[in-house]
Amino acid sequence: MSQLIVLVVDDPSKVNDVLTAWIEAGIPGATLLDSSGLGHTLHGETRDDLPLFPSLADILQTREEHHRTLFSVVADNFNLDRLVAATESILGDLDRPNTGILFVMPVTRAWGLGYKQK
Repeated sequence: MSQLIVLVVDDPSKVNDVLTAWIEAGIPGATLLDSSGLGHTLHGETRDDLPLFPSLADILQTREEHHRTLFSVVADNFNLDRLVAATESILGDLDRPNTGILFVMPVTRAWGLGYKQK
């Protein structure tokens, strides 16, 4: 059965290094999304404080915290331990705060995972 790998990266500046490590670990492809956590949303840390017509200075003075969520579907025989080690070599121990969250779920059926011709 295929596996869905999901990684939420706390530090967006590390995403390119994580993607490179994932490719080296054998990930066939991944999708990347901007995301924000519950804590940022509940504590009003989203960027709704900008004026109606913000200046560049207004935008640069506020800091919006986002995460990046990566996901990929891999074959059942994919080496997940190698992927976790590659991920932690970039982000640090995922059991420590402010690194990220990685989880894997079974995929019972999937379409469109084959390589597509351009």
